[in-house]
Amino acid sequence: MTDNVNKGRRTLLLSTGAVGVVGAGFAAVPFLKSWLPSERAKAAGGPVKADISKVEPGQMLNVLWRGQPVFLVNRTEKQTAVLESLNDKLKDPNSESSVQPEYIDNIYRARKNNFLVVVGICTHLGCSPKYYPDLVPQQFDTEWKGGFFCPCHSSRFDISGRVFDGSPASRNLDVPPYTYLDENTIEIGNDGGQV
Repeated sequence: MTDNVNKGRRTLLLSTGAVGVVGAGFAAVPFLKSWLPSERAKAAGGPVKADISKVEPGQMLNVLWRGQPVFLVNRTEKQTAVLESLNDKLKDPNSESSVQPEYIDNIYRARKNNFLVVVGICTHLGCSPKYYPDLVPQQFDTEWKGGFFCPCHSSRFDISGRVFDGSPASRNLDVPPYTYLDENTIEIGNDGGQV
């Protein structure tokens, strides 16, 4: 008789345990799904398209990508002509320690020489630099050749986003992955599979 009671108890315990495991599985699915990023979070990190057709030479367009400003600058020939003359005044003229895609390796730091795409966040403490396009003396630099100046702690960057010696910023402005979808459209956050 004790064998029958023990078998009954074992069956009851096994059945209860199995139901408990199945129930825990059903409870775990919504819990684990809550760890996945929401659709809003996915969209915030997704690529962003920008129409650059109306950005005149010398002008800048500011686009938001992943909650950060991205500067799109249509540089003039006059602005890009001074880049080589600035090399001896820069911390990293060849962008060796910069955060940028592998396909960005020239003095222009761009896919097209005239069009710069950089994250508009100073690499010192995260302020947003201001664009000073004119090649004229400024209060912060009497030999200014165009570029970006961060008013928070006086970091200076040339028109390619390369940081000047003596600036508190440690590295050049970051270049996000981007590609041209056509002559008038840039997609930031997608390199188009190009290298």
